[in-house]
Amino acid sequence: MIEITLSKLSRKTYSFIGIFFFILQLFCVASYSDMQSDFADPPVKFLPRPLWFWNNTEVAVVDIHEQMKKSRNLSKYGGFGILPFGKAFSPDYLTEEYFAVYGAALEKARELDMTMSLYDEYGFPSGSAGARNSRDISLFNEKYPELTIKRLDKHEEIVPGPTVYEKTVPAGDVMSIVGMNTKTKERADITEKINEGVLQWNVPSGTWKIMLFVCVKDGYPSCDYLDPEAVDKFIEMTHQAYYDRFKEYFGTTIDSTFYDEPTLYRGEGRTWTDKFNEKFEAKYGFNPRAYYPALWYDIGPETQAARNYLFGFRTELYALGFPKRIQDWCDKHEIETTGHQDQEEVINPVSVSGDLMKCFKYQAIPGVDKIGGNRPAERIYKVISSSAYNWDMTLVMSETYGAMGNLSWADIYAVAMEQYTKGINILIPHAVWYDDKNVVFKPELSYRSPIYSERLPEFNTYIARLNVMLQNDGRHVSDIAVLYPIATLQGSHHLDGPLGFYQGGVKVPEADYVEAGELLIAGAGRDYTFIHPEVLDDNCIVEGNELVLQNKINAERFKVFVLPGHKTIQWKNLKKIKEFYDNGGKVIATGQLPFKSAEFGHDGDVVRTIKAMFGSITDQNTSNDLHIKKNSSGGMAIPLKSLNASTLRKALDTAVDVYDVECEDDKVLRYIHKNINDTEIYLFANISENQIDTKIKLRGLMEPEAWNPHTGEIIQLEHSHEKEAGYDTTRTRLTLPPIKSVFIVGKKAG
Repeated sequence: MIEITLSKLSRKTYSFIGIFFFILQLFCVASYSDMQSDFADPPVKFLPRPLWFWNNTEVAVVDIHEQMKKSRNLSKYGGFGILPFGKAFSPDYLTEEYFAVYGAALEKARELDMTMSLYDEYGFPSGSAGARNSRDISLFNEKYPELTIKRLDKHEEIVPGPTVYEKTVPAGDVMSIVGMNTKTKERADITEKINEGVLQWNVPSGTWKIMLFVCVKDGYPSCDYLDPEAVDKFIEMTHQAYYDRFKEYFGTTIDSTFYDEPTLYRGEGRTWTDKFNEKFEAKYGFNPRAYYPALWYDIGPETQAARNYLFGFRTELYALGFPKRIQDWCDKHEIETTGHQDQEEVINPVSVSGDLMKCFKYQAIPGVDKIGGNRPAERIYKVISSSAYNWDMTLVMSETYGAMGNLSWADIYAVAMEQYTKGINILIPHAVWYDDKNVVFKPELSYRSPIYSERLPEFNTYIARLNVMLQNDGRHVSDIAVLYPIATLQGSHHLDGPLGFYQGGVKVPEADYVEAGELLIAGAGRDYTFIHPEVLDDNCIVEGNELVLQNKINAERFKVFVLPGHKTIQWKNLKKIKEFYDNGGKVIATGQLPFKSAEFGHDGDVVRTIKAMFGSITDQNTSNDLHIKKNSSGGMAIPLKSLNASTLRKALDTAVDVYDVECEDDKVLRYIHKNINDTEIYLFANISENQIDTKIKLRGLMEPEAWNPHTGEIIQLEHSHEKEAGYDTTRTRLTLPPIKSVFIVGKKAG
């Protein structure tokens, strides 16, 4: 049980005081009392909805109805995402017989007041209508073979000059042909030297690498994720087929669609499209052909910028081509899109998902996949939730627990607590199995499980209470922004890397952003938000000594900007960071300082600006083993000599007068802070094996209450108000046993 170590009030007494307080505070919005009521007894809409595998057997209406009713009444599930799975599944996918049993599930869901998410595949990954984890027959490939995934191939030859070079051009769409001097790196775009399928070029003196880049059909039977026309055909085959039959359920019983792992590592990590060059030139005003060698090789000083343009544009095509096309369709049909990539935990995502934040730019509900016991997706949760904050979405999904074996209840709760304190607010359990004797990926989280059945209602009610508090238009509050280092990840990446495309291809030595993020939370006890370079450039301004994210909902204000290790940075970003520093902002660099620009022609600007901010060691003051460069406006530039919890804490303590949230004695509790209307909502979680007893200091004046998501109990907290460094603060005490959590909810005082 959670212990509040100050005086408690009975729930009955609290109810009386709460009503009285409400009458006195007529300015309070009605949603506050609604939230109290929903927290005590969560409505069905807040209960979690697992994936429901219709697995390897014939599905019958009578079994569907029984499992749905018992899942709601015995397990306290609020709905499902139906996932057809396995070679023996019947009736056949997308046939009228299939839609008949699916329709029976929708009818039962409406009767039970449950909601459903439309899973868009037979098996997974999404995009093929049945290529894998099914009968291995892609309905999409059978109908639209010309619209399946394409990849970029490179053919090359070393040729000493001078000579006349002739070669038959290999099959495929020619994207570029470039000759590059192996010594000087001089490049010649010789794409136009083709005549009737034969390349002929007068090779100059020197040794030249002649490279032919062609886009070919890969053979993987999913739709071309970079081609909106191909994705539209997939949507027509799947989503539209459901809508044509079940229109009356959309926007009510069906509230969302779910895609699964349509990742760029298909095509051996070289997913491409034959329309790449024309779309690139339309956006940037120049043809990219001369820069194709940078996808594999160092081409000299322009390497990092060229890679940023090419890899960055590929991700843009991906985000526009798959998630946005699905979201556009969903917008027209009054539902929302969620889904996730694969291999999210890979530090360098360029050959995996491209850009893990930007993948979700156009998607209503960004998502992540926490499956497999040896895949540390928890290290990347903040990238996904930050994507939502950056592009002003309010919901963040995780498909959770699959292929992790029969977890203990302590592990199940700890995973959930870590997810919700890192910004996830939709947990989709993986999974309930139609045939529980044929479970492929444990655990089997249903009322039939002897391991989980007894405590499932308690757990699902707990998750529902978290959802009540955090599934809203609340503004995420944090003092710290961390630059998402996609510019250096792209600049240091190349295709066909030694790690293999599934593991990211290339290890980027300077990339410490994940380590820095985990140290902020687990070491220094500070929440933060990753800021995407595009968002920093387009939607952040400097106001006084703060950096402001100008969103309608998630309008964050940052006092500290953390620059993780970068070799390459967007020049526009660095100018904004310098403006922040010049106005009194605090900048902490965790590792490698950048010296290359992601835009052509600005390497020198990057070097000069970094020197102006961080100077040299002899220019810096030394405090608490930190090197600190100060300016006349109060700005600080602090390069860490080494990245660890101690140095990070010291740098933050130097930079911040009063934190938004602070525990005494350097105690660490996982937390998230959201503001909605005039209410502050803090979720604190202890995911350790030891009890934590600490005083909590919260910036601002408030009357705090403790809301226990494990029990639904609400009590008032004894507290004090103090002034510190010009800020009002509220202080209280909190004791959390192992694997327990609590909300502190504060209305404005006074």
